[in-house]
Amino acid sequence: MKPLHGIRIADFTVHNAGPFATHLLSQLGAEVIKIESAMRPDAFRKPHPVYGREGPATFDQVASTKLSVRINLKKAEGVALAKRLVAVSDIAAESFRAGVLDRLGLGYAALRDVKRDIVLLSVSSCGQDGPDSHFAGYAPLFGAWGALSDLTGFADGPPVEMRHVMDHTVGMHSAVAVMAALAQRRMTGLGAHVDVAAREVASALAGEALLLAAAGGSPRRMGNLAEGLSPHGVYPAKGEDRWLSIAVREDTERAALAALIGGEPDEQAISAWSRARDANEAAETLQAAGIAAHASWTTPEIAADPHLRTRHTIVEVAEPDGTHRAAVGVPMRLSKGAEIGIDRGTPRLGEHEDYVYGELLGMTKGERKALEESEVIY
Repeated sequence: MKPLHGIRIADFTVHNAGPFATHLLSQLGAEVIKIESAMRPDAFRKPHPVYGREGPATFDQVASTKLSVRINLKKAEGVALAKRLVAVSDIAAESFRAGVLDRLGLGYAALRDVKRDIVLLSVSSCGQDGPDSHFAGYAPLFGAWGALSDLTGFADGPPVEMRHVMDHTVGMHSAVAVMAALAQRRMTGLGAHVDVAAREVASALAGEALLLAAAGGSPRRMGNLAEGLSPHGVYPAKGEDRWLSIAVREDTERAALAALIGGEPDEQAISAWSRARDANEAAETLQAAGIAAHASWTTPEIAADPHLRTRHTIVEVAEPDGTHRAAVGVPMRLSKGAEIGIDRGTPRLGEHEDYVYGELLGMTKGERKALEESEVIY
């Protein structure tokens, strides 16, 4: 049995950051019911050319294991139906701009009226209050706003745009915060409104630099340099666009590297040595000498990695059309036989309405048909 078995989430989140939070919780055992409509499906259901294929790859990743129902929140009856679903849930999750949920009639106060101990997760760019709370934002903006982009890149180059890593990091922080709220509810019986601001997540990850700046220092982009490590960088390997990462910490490691390459291990000498060698073979040679090194793997190499497959970090899931694809599970394992991970592939829009509306909410076929005809379930 999974750790969060018995926990149900009404999932109003869209795009990536919020859906990644509920994706993690679903793999831990929560029953996540994703709420969309044919009029406003999740934008990531649409095909977009990422990860090397023309398909909704981002949605595939963050929607696996979830259930899907249609609710048109533009209609009062749709809001009422959403409240019925929240009433039988433990958590509601949303990632709209601040204030949108209140205007829909589904804000925290309204949800507490239907489920007194509900935990509401709100993920937004700047939080639910404050002078910037009205701003919209996507992953690249979070890193730019929160200082991570400015700190990433080479000293003589521009800031580096942060994309999915920001969404996923925001999602992980959100999942942890929700778990804390659930623990509090277990002790006190009280629900909570969990307010996660994505730009603040980025700033939290830049804490050391912000402290330096507050003390009068000037944080700067360092490229591949790292305090206390030298050499430290990514070096060319044999073949097209093949690279090798090397990190040296101590004098003994530096001496071992010098012996391998036949001279002082500066960037030019290391590059000359690495360029003539296969990245994976060079990494094995360096590791055998006690030097931290590894090839800079491509995503196909990672997807095929036997180690990740053995640990069920990379798993095969079935799609609605019967095909199979690789998916990335949660990067953690629990003892005592607790199973976590992805159970099934991407849900079709409205695929699980028989269970949710029929079994869970006890609606008759006549009720459902009427709501479908009035485009509430649509």
